[in-house]
Amino acid sequence: MSFSLKTRQESINYLKDHSVDVLIIGGGITGAGLALQTAASGMSTALVEMQDFAEGTSSRSTKLVHGGIRYLKTFDVEVVSDTVSERANVQKIAPHIPKPNPMLLPIYDEPNNTFSLFSLKIAMGLYDQLAHVTGTKYENRVLTKEEVLEASPYLAKENLLGGGIYLDFKNNDARLVIENIKKANEDGAHLLSKTKVTGFIYDENNKISGVHVVDVLTNETYDIHADVVVNTTGPWSDTIRGLSNDETIVGQMRPTKGVHLVVDYDKLPVTQPVYFDTGLSDGRMVFVIPRENKTYFGTTDTDYTGDLMHPTVTQEDVDYLLKVVNNRFPDRNIRLSDIEASWAGLRPLLSGNAGSDYNGGSKDSLSEESLDLVIQSVKEFEAGNGSKEVIEQTIKDAKTSSGEKQVSSSSVSRGSSLDVTKDGLVTLAGGKITDYRLMAEGALKVIASLLKEQKNKNYKLVDSKNYPVSGGEFDATKVEEMTQEFTKLAIASGLTEEEAADIANLYGANTKKVLAYDTTEFDGLTKAESMSLMYSLEEEMTLTPVDYSLRRTNYLLFKRDRLEEIKDALVNAMSHYFEWTQEEESNYKNELEKAMSESFLEELKTEG
Repeated sequence: MSFSLKTRQESINYLKDHSVDVLIIGGGITGAGLALQTAASGMSTALVEMQDFAEGTSSRSTKLVHGGIRYLKTFDVEVVSDTVSERANVQKIAPHIPKPNPMLLPIYDEPNNTFSLFSLKIAMGLYDQLAHVTGTKYENRVLTKEEVLEASPYLAKENLLGGGIYLDFKNNDARLVIENIKKANEDGAHLLSKTKVTGFIYDENNKISGVHVVDVLTNETYDIHADVVVNTTGPWSDTIRGLSNDETIVGQMRPTKGVHLVVDYDKLPVTQPVYFDTGLSDGRMVFVIPRENKTYFGTTDTDYTGDLMHPTVTQEDVDYLLKVVNNRFPDRNIRLSDIEASWAGLRPLLSGNAGSDYNGGSKDSLSEESLDLVIQSVKEFEAGNGSKEVIEQTIKDAKTSSGEKQVSSSSVSRGSSLDVTKDGLVTLAGGKITDYRLMAEGALKVIASLLKEQKNKNYKLVDSKNYPVSGGEFDATKVEEMTQEFTKLAIASGLTEEEAADIANLYGANTKKVLAYDTTEFDGLTKAESMSLMYSLEEEMTLTPVDYSLRRTNYLLFKRDRLEEIKDALVNAMSHYFEWTQEEESNYKNELEKAMSESFLEELKTEG
C-alpha cells in the first residue's frame, strides 16, 4: 500500500479539515506501536514525528530484544518472566525481525562481577524455565574455561573461570518501527514524519484538543485537532509536557547516552554475541556482536544533558569502549583508526529508580540462608515437585531492602510510566523496545476509556498479541522455512542467493512487494538495490538518502564500503524520483556525507 511523499500530502490535507480520535506525538517504537493498535481498533489516528520515523532513540539501541537475564542477579523473577513473555509476543507479530541469537557470557575471577559461575548457572536455569526453552535446542549450557575459549578464541584467558550460553534475540530496531508504522498506514492512520509540534490547542474547558505543527520540509504551519493527544516522545517527553498549561507538571526524564562502535569482522572475530563485565569494577557490562561481516560493541551508559536531537560520540566514549574491549580481547589491539562506523543514542530513562537494561540494577542482596531457600525451590521445580509461583514467592520472601540511596546513571529504571495531566495530555514514557507492544496496550485502554467517557465513543480493542506488523503476516513458528521460500522467490526474480537472502530477511512477507519493482533500474545500483530503494520510496515514506541508508537499511552502519561506492548513485536516483532542484540535491548529498563522516568519527581521527 502506498506510503510516500504523495500520501503524506494527502494526509496533511485531510488533517487540516478533519479532527481525529487520537493524535500521537512521537514516531519512535512507542508511538509506532500505539498507532498500530489505535488504528487497528478502528480509532481515527494521526501521528506526527519531527524527524524521520525512528530517528531518535529507536534506531540507536544495541539492536537486541533482551530477555533481561541480568535481572536474575537479584532474582527479579517477575521482571524476567514479563520480559521473556513479551519478547515471545514481539517475535510472533514481527517474526522476520527478532531472530534467535544465543549469547555467550564469560565469567572472570574479578571483584564486583555481575555473576559468579554458580549464580550464572542458577540464573540461566531460571531464565530457561521462564522463557520456556528448557529441553529445546536453545537450552542454556554452562561452559568450562576451555569451552568458552573454543566458542570465542580471542577472549582473554587470564582469570577466566568458565561461562555460559543462553538464548537472546538480535533485532533490527529501526525496521521494527517502520513495520509498525506501515501497518498503521494500512489501517488508515495518517502518519507524518518531519512534522514538529510547537504548541497545544485548548477547548473552552481548558482541555487539550489538538496541536499546532510546522512542516519541517516546507515550513508551513497548520493545526491538527484530536479528542485525545498522546505524548510518546521518549527523551523529549518533558519538552512536550512543558508546552502544557498545567503548571503542576514536573520533569520525570533522566536520559542516558549509549555509544556503539563498529569494526570489520576480521579485526574482532566473534561467531556469536558475547556479553561480559567490563573488568573495570564499574558495575557495567558490554556487548560484542557480529553482524553483516562486521562486529560492533557497546554500550556506554552515562548521564546526558546535551542536545537531545544530536548526541555524539566523544573521545571519552571511544577511549572507554576501546579500553574495555582490548582488555577482554587483548590480542586484537583495536584502535580509533579501526572504527568504520558508530552511533550514539539516548535512553528515555525515568529518574529515581534502579535498573537499566544493560547495567547496574538493584544492589539488594540475599543472605546465604535465603539463597539456599531459593536454590531448593528451583531444585524442587526441576524434580517436578514445585512450581514457578513457588519459586517467585520464595524469592519475594527472601529479598531484602537496601533502602533509599542515590543511584548511578547506569542504574536508572527502564520501567515505564503512563499518566494523564489535568488538561488531558496522555504521556507514555520510559520503557524499552522489548516492552513496546505491552506499553502501547496499556495506553490503548486509557485512550479507549477517555473516548468513552468524554465523547461517548466505543471501540473494540485489537488483540495486539495476534496482530502482525507489516511483513510479519506469516506463521511465526516456521520462520526459517518461510524465509527460505521468500529467498527462492527473490532468486527466481534474478537476484543472487546472497541478495535474495538479504531481501527476504529484511522485508519478510513484503518480499513479494519489493520484487514487484523488478523493472526499476537506477544507474550505479544493482537490481536488488534498485528494487529496495524504489519500494522504500513508494511504500516506506523514505524522504532523504540518510533515511534510506541508515533507517530503512543498514548501509551506513554495516555496509560502509558499499555505501561509499553508491552514495552518488543513491542521491541521483532520489533526486530523479523527487525532481529535486540542483540546490536540493546538493543539500541532501551534503547531509549524507555529513552523516557518514560523523559515523566514521572523522573529526576525532583528524584530531588524533
